[in-house]
Amino acid sequence: MSDHAGRALAVAVAQFAPGADRAANLVEIERLAALAATRGARLVVFPEYSSYFTPEPGWDWQGAAEAIGGRFTEALGAIATRLDVHLVAGMIERLGGDERRVGNTVVAIAPHDGVVARYRKLHLYDAFGQRESEWVAPGDIAPPELFEAGGIRFGLQTCYDARFPEVTRRIVDAGADVVCMPAEWVRGPLKEAHWRVLTTARALENTMYVVAADHAPPVGAGNSMIVDPMGVEIATIGEATDVAVAWVSHERIDAVRRINPALALRRFDVTERISPRQR
Repeated sequence: MSDHAGRALAVAVAQFAPGADRAANLVEIERLAALAATRGARLVVFPEYSSYFTPEPGWDWQGAAEAIGGRFTEALGAIATRLDVHLVAGMIERLGGDERRVGNTVVAIAPHDGVVARYRKLHLYDAFGQRESEWVAPGDIAPPELFEAGGIRFGLQTCYDARFPEVTRRIVDAGADVVCMPAEWVRGPLKEAHWRVLTTARALENTMYVVAADHAPPVGAGNSMIVDPMGVEIATIGEATDVAVAWVSHERIDAVRRINPALALRRFDVTERISPRQR
């Protein structure tokens, strides 16, 4: 038995490039989850849009969308139960009442229990020449859903949300020790630097772990990583399709917060912004 047992939990980021073949995506998810499990991981985080992805969204996304509880999440549940690991992955969710737009949703799956938390992306990628909101509906602002594995509490957020510090701050305020952040971080000038800086900042300013899983190139920037509460990359994948494993622990969080009690010293809370259209 590892000397980490009872004190820390092994978590993994899994990096691959999902495509338009939903069955092939599930095969790759199962392969990478099994690889992570053999390396000791008890939780594996996969990218945004793991169920289905094309570089240009269109009506095919509606055809690929599924309800939570459908084929994709059922398959994830079977994988999680067989391997005895928690899985976190992004999917295209079918939304009732919207004939055009889908949900960009992250689900957390526990062995034997299925979906234990979900998150719909709050900030859509209407930037750098992209218009995600044409085909994707933003999630409603609601209390963060957390789940527990190995005594560690996990929260969920997605990709472009990393540019909005208040998203992660709400999650740590809800009690999370770790944020799982599936992403499809599109490559481009300076984008790789933005990914690394923003992911590190979200861990550092909240003195928590961030487990960030990106798409492998050529569309994604890669560089999936696990960052600790002091802003240290404790596991990183470059451009390859692979998994990387690191240990997360309350001891590390507590030690960092004794040195840097930023959460206790802050003087501001996060409140929802009301836009003119909501008044």
